[in-house]
Amino acid sequence: METKVILQKQNLTYLKWSHIRSSSGTAGTFLKAESTIGGKKVYYKLSNFDQIKGIVGHECVNEIIVDRLLTLLGVEHLHYQLILADIEIDSRIYTTYLCASEDFKERGESKTSLENYFVANHKQGESTYDFCERLGFGNYIDKMIAIDYLILNRDRHGANIEVLRNSRAHSLRIAPFFDHGLSFLFNCFTEDEIIAYDVMKDRQCNNFIGSRSCYENLTLIKGKNLFSGVLEDDDRDYLFKDLGDILSPAHLNQIWRMLTERYRVLNENI
Repeated sequence: METKVILQKQNLTYLKWSHIRSSSGTAGTFLKAESTIGGKKVYYKLSNFDQIKGIVGHECVNEIIVDRLLTLLGVEHLHYQLILADIEIDSRIYTTYLCASEDFKERGESKTSLENYFVANHKQGESTYDFCERLGFGNYIDKMIAIDYLILNRDRHGANIEVLRNSRAHSLRIAPFFDHGLSFLFNCFTEDEIIAYDVMKDRQCNNFIGSRSCYENLTLIKGKNLFSGVLEDDDRDYLFKDLGDILSPAHLNQIWRMLTERYRVLNENI
């Protein structure tokens, strides 16, 4: 699936949304749906949904920004489309931006969470980080630690990292990076909150690997050259293309400050 923002409103009222409670402790619900287009399964998800206020979050916009960031850094990842659409939830029509992505499993593969795979296959006393290195996933995990620090991903739990297996081909691989919505300023809902947000604060995160601090986790990757690409000053226009009418200027400015300042710290620490 090509990364893009679709600004022409689509009619997606046929989608059936299931309620997935937020795993991050935030109020509200994250809704998901799926369909099959051209023989390929497509997954859709909404930003934070409130039964009274409607769709109040901007997690889907975060997904497209991180998608573009990973392209700049040369990291394999799941591609998203950000789509303006009419949807129906509980017999009520909403106009909103949502995310769409294609199934990343190949024919014959099954998936399981890294957490479940770790529980079933780790050695006694083995850390999650050492387990991943033993399986040959070390470079992937190192990149993940760096990325999650840059975007302040608060929800990299064990089910947001997946292992793909093909028992017939005896293959095992880790899924491309996906699910970055609970990052940046996802828990800010007003301009005052956005402007006051400290983009460098080390907030507690739901990390399956390492500690609950994305900053402390940088010690695991010290001295490693992880990315083939770089983030430069003139990349701002690419990251935020077509998003100027979706997020406020203050919001985009804070995301850019977070990325550039954390990118500087990342380079100083590794």
